[in-house]
Amino acid sequence: MADRQTVAPVADFSAAMTGGQTFQLAGRPARHTVLYFYPKDNTPGCTTESMAFRDLHAQFQAAGAEIYGISRDSLRSHEGFKAKLGLPFELISDPEEALCQQFGVMKLKQMYGKTVRGIERSTFVIDAHGQLVKEWRGVKVAGHVDEVLEFVARQA
Repeated sequence: MADRQTVAPVADFSAAMTGGQTFQLAGRPARHTVLYFYPKDNTPGCTTESMAFRDLHAQFQAAGAEIYGISRDSLRSHEGFKAKLGLPFELISDPEEALCQQFGVMKLKQMYGKTVRGIERSTFVIDAHGQLVKEWRGVKVAGHVDEVLEFVARQA
């Protein structure tokens, strides 16, 4: 897993998310915005990762961080996934891959012996000034959410 601490501006963007809302990066009130990109709703790794973020949500909020999950799934799929898992944060739908392209998370991967194009599990932390301050790419689910929480808690 590659993780890098960096400081780079993130171009403002808006995107549809669950709850009938629109995510807008500019003007986020949180000290840190955590964006985790995952391949697909209702798959084992993505379910495990989302539940880990859910289970530590209160600690992320206490550290001044808001969490948002992003995949190419539809809002309808996201609404069902969010309800099924009881996620206390919103999920952003990126069916056109605009955010996936902006963050460079689309990769060719091997799945069941075939090469497929999909999202490389990745997490980004953006500060209140719109600066990317930490990124993890090629994430392995086990222990990852704890690592992200540890990082944002140190920034508080």
